[in-house]
Amino acid sequence: MTSDTETKTASPPKANAGLVLLLCSGATFMAFLDLSVVNIAFVDILADFPGTQSSTLTWVVSGYAVTFAAFLTPAGRLADTLGRREVFLGSLLGFTIASLVCGAAPNPEVLIGGRVLQGAFAAGMIPAALGLLIQHIPFENLIKAIGTWSAVGGFSAVVGPIVGGVLVDAFGWRSVFYVNGPVGAVLVLGTFAALPRIHPPAGLKHPDLLGSLILVLGIGGVVAALTEGENWGWTDPRTLGLLVGGLLLGLAALLRSRGHEAPAIATKLWASSRFAVCNLASLIFGVAMFAWLLTGPLLTTQVWRWSIMESAGALSIGAVVSMFASVAAGRVSDPARHRWVIATGSLLFAACNAMMASDLFGTEPRFWDAWVPAAILGGAGLGLGVTALSAAAATALPPLQFAAGVGMNMTARQLGGALGIAGMAAILTAGGGTGAIDAFHDVYLACTAVAVLAAIVAVMLPAPATAEQ
Repeated sequence: MTSDTETKTASPPKANAGLVLLLCSGATFMAFLDLSVVNIAFVDILADFPGTQSSTLTWVVSGYAVTFAAFLTPAGRLADTLGRREVFLGSLLGFTIASLVCGAAPNPEVLIGGRVLQGAFAAGMIPAALGLLIQHIPFENLIKAIGTWSAVGGFSAVVGPIVGGVLVDAFGWRSVFYVNGPVGAVLVLGTFAALPRIHPPAGLKHPDLLGSLILVLGIGGVVAALTEGENWGWTDPRTLGLLVGGLLLGLAALLRSRGHEAPAIATKLWASSRFAVCNLASLIFGVAMFAWLLTGPLLTTQVWRWSIMESAGALSIGAVVSMFASVAAGRVSDPARHRWVIATGSLLFAACNAMMASDLFGTEPRFWDAWVPAAILGGAGLGLGVTALSAAAATALPPLQFAAGVGMNMTARQLGGALGIAGMAAILTAGGGTGAIDAFHDVYLACTAVAVLAAIVAVMLPAPATAEQ
């Protein structure tokens, strides 16, 4: 995400550390909030475009995840070469404009296109924000500042359902995008006024934007094949062409990255077997996590017929539990114990999905004896799993590669999320759509199996002493 050549002795122009943290945290909050609020708004989006397949509209979620995942690593390199303030400002401005495009979208194509752009600009905001913290926060306060910044990203998931529910209920789904307009404008003006321009060191290699584009097309092809395969037919030439073409482009991006000085995929980090296994676990965990997060509001509104606000309140239970579980996982300072925390979180999440795949979740709503215990299990599993995976990724690498490691781990989770949303869409379509409870059971059963697989991979995580540093 950022350069591996940070030093304690660098003396950039001074900026107010508290204001830097506020601006960076605000941008990060906005980027991650747009992942969670769209889940609750998705139901209204479906209703507003009745002629469009629900599987196609899942691109509103997965399109964001695809470009976010593919551009995160090169965006960090771009921030190092062009200047972190400049990339941060440009990404903030682009994200704000893309949000307004989404809010004004007259059709699904424009909405999906806007979400793709949002994801790309969000990928620029996150590493640039982390780089600005490293650049402007005194070294003795840096770890605490990064911890606060990370917590803000997690907090956005907690308040996302409530914020989204209130906005959608009062003003409609477009408001979840329009609200980014004034917030983004304040952040842009604050950054422009408060942060000094610092010229980056000469000689740094620019990121491989061609490789990043190949990666986006590869991931997008696979996701499109999974999303539309049930509608087109799994043996349809379009489905097979997208699937095979996407896999070949992904392989090409991977091979290109191995020989590039500033690659789209930081394959050199995988020299640490601990880090490589951690990324695999993150990808697998992301598949189940993203599918579960989007399926919840669809179940409560389409099958149980709860209102948007009732659904938002119910979804907040798991989000709040996740926050407390994240705090608990963050207190595990021994890297050797991370694999057990990840495995525990994955199994709790698997238990949640197994419960939701059972007859406890039928056509009639059951709040106290079904939804609440499942939400507690799911929230605890997500909080433990995501936090411990991030910690394991960071501790698997030397300190100077901390930022790059966190970024690659985030990329893996977003990539898994894009695949998870596509798989969810295919399963729901095959099972009869969003009104059929059996289709939801199939999704939750698949999520159960994927979460168990994540737990198995987590147990295989090498101990820190055997990780190649």
